[in-house]
Amino acid sequence: MRKEIYLIEGLKEETYDSFSERIMTISKDIVTSHNIHKFKVTYTNTRPPKISIIPFKKKKMAAFSIFKTSEESILSLVNCEGFKGNYLVDEALPVQYNKTWSDLSFTPGICLLTLFKQKEGISQKQFIDTWHNSHTPLSLKIHPLWNYNRNVVRQKLKSTSFPWDGIVEEQFKNSNDLLNPIKFFGNPLVMPYRMWQVYSDTKSFLDYKSIEPYYANEMFIKS
Repeated sequence: MRKEIYLIEGLKEETYDSFSERIMTISKDIVTSHNIHKFKVTYTNTRPPKISIIPFKKKKMAAFSIFKTSEESILSLVNCEGFKGNYLVDEALPVQYNKTWSDLSFTPGICLLTLFKQKEGISQKQFIDTWHNSHTPLSLKIHPLWNYNRNVVRQKLKSTSFPWDGIVEEQFKNSNDLLNPIKFFGNPLVMPYRMWQVYSDTKSFLDYKSIEPYYANEMFIKS
């Protein structure tokens, strides 16, 4: 079984509602026309908060996570307006929720979807080692994560011009856990130090200038 992630960006003229409608139409068509084992989509269906400690991107983005046996790319996604790349990834779930909700309904809470590149000047081995053995444990220790979906890009597939090396989905039980700095980093006594820890650790393995964080929601189409 292989996992592929396809990224589709919203068009300038699309509203959040029209982008959501397009994403759902595409998703339902994929399920009925392809042999897929499991499939979910994480996308920006609402405008991000105007004020936040996290610099959310304002453009619209959808990440289609598809588990399948075929190596053939899903052409309806590759040829879709706003296509930004498809990637073969290795998935890990250092912390995982127990799914009790039905397919085609949003996962409770909110998701921080983050796309990033490897920092220049470090090896692939150092990138993976720091990400997995330093940053992941630090994130689990500091942030109130309910689910942490970590995807290492192993291959940038056909028509990919956006060279992301990591795609991460961090799920929180409610939006305050992500948006309230005290809940996200801890009480005011430890918050400044923890913010510095996360910033320093993040900059040590990824290209901080090109990172793209999105305020998103997750939906399983077929679980």
